[in-house]
Amino acid sequence: MNDRYSRQMLFKPIGSKGQAKIREKHVLILGVGALGTHTAEMLVRAGVGKITLIDRDYVEMSNLQRQHLFTEEDAQKKWPKAEAAKARLQKVNHEVEIAAIVGHADASLLESLLQGVDLLMDGTDNFEARFLLNDLAQKYRIPYLFGSCVGSFGMAFTIIPGVTPCLQCLLKKLPLQGQTCDTVGIIEPTVQMVTAHQGAEALKILSGNIEAVRKAYVSFDLWHNEYVSLKADALKDSQCSSCGYNATYPYLQEETGLKVAVLCGRDTVQIRPTATKHLSLDDLAKQWRSAGFMVGGNPFLVSVVVEGKRMVFFQDGRALIHGTNHVDQARKMYHSFIG
Repeated sequence: MNDRYSRQMLFKPIGSKGQAKIREKHVLILGVGALGTHTAEMLVRAGVGKITLIDRDYVEMSNLQRQHLFTEEDAQKKWPKAEAAKARLQKVNHEVEIAAIVGHADASLLESLLQGVDLLMDGTDNFEARFLLNDLAQKYRIPYLFGSCVGSFGMAFTIIPGVTPCLQCLLKKLPLQGQTCDTVGIIEPTVQMVTAHQGAEALKILSGNIEAVRKAYVSFDLWHNEYVSLKADALKDSQCSSCGYNATYPYLQEETGLKVAVLCGRDTVQIRPTATKHLSLDDLAKQWRSAGFMVGGNPFLVSVVVEGKRMVFFQDGRALIHGTNHVDQARKMYHSFIG
């Protein structure tokens, strides 16, 4: 018996056969924040064969309260979350193959990564990304573990293509939480509760115990001592554009032009080109320093301060414009530095 996984293998539903199956599996986690860091560590400790981590952001001090793979040093260096998480996770279990991708996860990128993926896990903070994962799950018949949390409220649902309702079916009938962690905050136990549900479902699927998968949608409020488990079978919609008989997968449609979004609660605008630019960060840093700007960065990003606003550019052409929520102003700043 492998001593590292001995206690997990003593759990009869998994055993040695289930552990061997887990070792062969590949999990893709989109978003390496509160949910993503918890589930990634859980799976690495459980001995999953490969994990692909995707995140577009870098570590900030405000993350450390709940995103437990990161350190103060990561925040001070503004290290990309995917890379910081990979470094920590490799120290936890060197046997697991870990791929880190720093970038915006659009349909094109994700579809290029799905070969051999056995499970999609939700670590995101927005429903645009979740609906994208949902469409990918349905098109490629890959199980998808949805999870969301804010304040003391959380929810989780296991989506098995062809069996359960998809996320779009579910949220047509259930109320959405319009609040975010950036506007009303979050407490750490809420994250742990959601990821406990996600982690348990992941182990069931990865170990071959698909019959044990929870068929209900779960929501809870830890502060107000509320817990709801709702049977979801009746919510499956045969006309759904994501999982119905004539599915069109609307969230996989190709985007065109420059994509601009205000990040809720952060006084920040994200700008990204549809086509990856492959910026030379060293060249940009030298150019801006010679022009007299205050420049900082690391191997994955470069930042420049202009008129009291900080612009952070990534290798794939994305930029975060901090200090404004005005889209037109952010777009002009982006073009003035990148063209």
